[in-house]
Amino acid sequence: MNTQLVTAYAVCRGIARTRAKNFYYGFLPLPKEKRNALCAVYAFMRHADDISDDASRSVPERKLALNTWLAEWHSVSQGTPTTDPVFFALADAQRRFKIPNDLLDKLVAGTAMDLEVGYQEPEYSGSVHSSATAVKTAAPYRTYTDLYQYCYYVASVVGLVCIRVYGYSNPRAEVLAEKCGVAFQLTNIIRDVKEDAQMGRLYLPEEDIQRFGLTPEQFVMNDSTPPDLARVAPLLEFEAQRARELYQAADELMPLLDHDSRPAFWVMATIYRRLLEKIAKQQYDVFKGRIRLSAPEKLAILSKGIIQSIFA
Repeated sequence: MNTQLVTAYAVCRGIARTRAKNFYYGFLPLPKEKRNALCAVYAFMRHADDISDDASRSVPERKLALNTWLAEWHSVSQGTPTTDPVFFALADAQRRFKIPNDLLDKLVAGTAMDLEVGYQEPEYSGSVHSSATAVKTAAPYRTYTDLYQYCYYVASVVGLVCIRVYGYSNPRAEVLAEKCGVAFQLTNIIRDVKEDAQMGRLYLPEEDIQRFGLTPEQFVMNDSTPPDLARVAPLLEFEAQRARELYQAADELMPLLDHDSRPAFWVMATIYRRLLEKIAKQQYDVFKGRIRLSAPEKLAILSKGIIQSIFA
């Protein structure tokens, strides 16, 4: 491996280590070549996210920046020299693990999906200490099928890229990776209900919200008063059960992956499953504060994964 490639992968590992909260733990049990490749994929995805989330630019400007940046990647992937360390590392990973550009394009499309509806910036009223907000909260996805499609682009595609690096031969692995991605994203959606609602978006199917006799506004904090947990928790439990059913795909996917990748996937799936369990144990009270696994909890899972990798 030449010096430029070594440096490029080091940059990607640094990005993943500092910014990939749960993902990075899942990278560590992998052999070095596979770990490097996933760090490159993550760094690519992270940069796309950063462009999409850049509040200093208008939505049209962000879309243009994304398209320009993606066109640069296409050029690099076809052999154009680059000094961009993320592009340089990803091009190497793409060659090694046969990652199709179609999936990478979908990764970028997933980061841009929120721009189609767009977050609203909160408008505070009264005292500077007041948390009352004038943001109008909406549920942009009418049905679970609609939400599933969103989850596919923002999460399942990540899984489909990951299994290219993990290695598999049975095409059923792709169907199972898609389901796992949706399970991961539903877990994130439940965890982030408070923050998302405050920003004007509720990533829960509108049909489910109505079925439980609720409105999107009932998920928004009002003058530091949390939503009525007795009313909103049953809906969150309903969505959590969907995630639990989808997590069963992880058990089926595990034996289809290359032996040296199974511990890494186990770590990732276990972290997300435990997170969902922790939310459920707290009766879906995601409004007091962000529920997450502590560093010791993640390290305990990682330790088991590393032990598995030794005997893989």
